[in-house]
Amino acid sequence: MSKPPPKPAKPGQVKVFRAEFTFDPRTPDELYFEEGDILYISDTSDSNWWKGTCRGRTGLIPRNYVTEQAESIDHPMHEAAKRGNLCWLRECVENRVGINGLDKAGNTALYWGCHGGHKDVVELLLNQSSVELNQQNKLGDTALHAAAWKGYSDIVAMLLNKDARTDIRNNENKLALEMATNAQCASLLKRKLASTITRSHSNAEEYLDEEDSD
Repeated sequence: MSKPPPKPAKPGQVKVFRAEFTFDPRTPDELYFEEGDILYISDTSDSNWWKGTCRGRTGLIPRNYVTEQAESIDHPMHEAAKRGNLCWLRECVENRVGINGLDKAGNTALYWGCHGGHKDVVELLLNQSSVELNQQNKLGDTALHAAAWKGYSDIVAMLLNKDARTDIRNNENKLALEMATNAQCASLLKRKLASTITRSHSNAEEYLDEEDSD
């Protein structure tokens, strides 16, 4: 039996500033950004020019182009994953926002990426070594349940390639296979489930053989 997934970190808030105006850099060390962009500030030691990150790039930001007060964004990684905003998601990762944090419904960012069918978002999250594949939300659904239910076979395949568990049942006692809404998702899940069962039987037989030889 597989071990239960580790308890995820509680989600926090991220303090950011928002751009009040669009800024066109005049020198290579200055940072381009547009009105409304979210800016992660790393250095405020200079009262006129701050250092920060936006759209995956880092550079100098004129202080008078930025809001007076920092604002808090709840679950920024979840919002980026829901919207399929890859640039924002990259910034979250680079600024070390907790990748396995849960929103109020118990969902991870990976769940929302899978639910929305955002393949590039899912790929980025799956490439993070600490990502939790099998976290269940308050309904008992995992990211695999979401992808199967929404019929995203390519995302189902990506999750299975990372060894997402197929044996987890949600609160309605349903496997991801039983949630699948198209034949391709169902076929992928059946194949993986069958190989998992075969492997388990094989391991059990090896164990019994070892016991017999003692």
